[in-house]
Amino acid sequence: MRVRRRRHRLQLNDRGSAALEMAFVAPVFLLLVFFGIQVGLWAYGRSVALAAAREGVAQLRVVPDPQVAAQADPVVRRHVEQFATTIGRESLLDPRAVTAWSADQSSVTVTVTGHVISLVPGLDLSTTQHAAGTLERFGSAR
Repeated sequence: MRVRRRRHRLQLNDRGSAALEMAFVAPVFLLLVFFGIQVGLWAYGRSVALAAAREGVAQLRVVPDPQVAAQADPVVRRHVEQFATTIGRESLLDPRAVTAWSADQSSVTVTVTGHVISLVPGLDLSTTQHAAGTLERFGSAR
């Protein structure tokens, strides 16, 4: 009989320990889940910015003449920003595209910047991606 009374006392002393453990474990688990989701959103925002920059380079590489390139530049930048907005939806906010030409007009670089959506209020995550390529020159060989 003595053994039964001791077991009963131990069970009464452990009452509520599972709830207390969950009170400590659940917030940590939720924090890890939200951190994983935030990292995924950041990586997706970066890939959207890189895809948009590559799209701009692909369009500007085939411009045949530097004078035409100067006229096409604002159109391509607008297209790159619309491309990033369409592909990224809410993951890449306020995308901006900037183009830069080499001094000898032989290559072009497109830079896309934007803000990645954040699950944490006040956390400002931004990304910048670059893509570069040499220009295609069509015509007679020299």
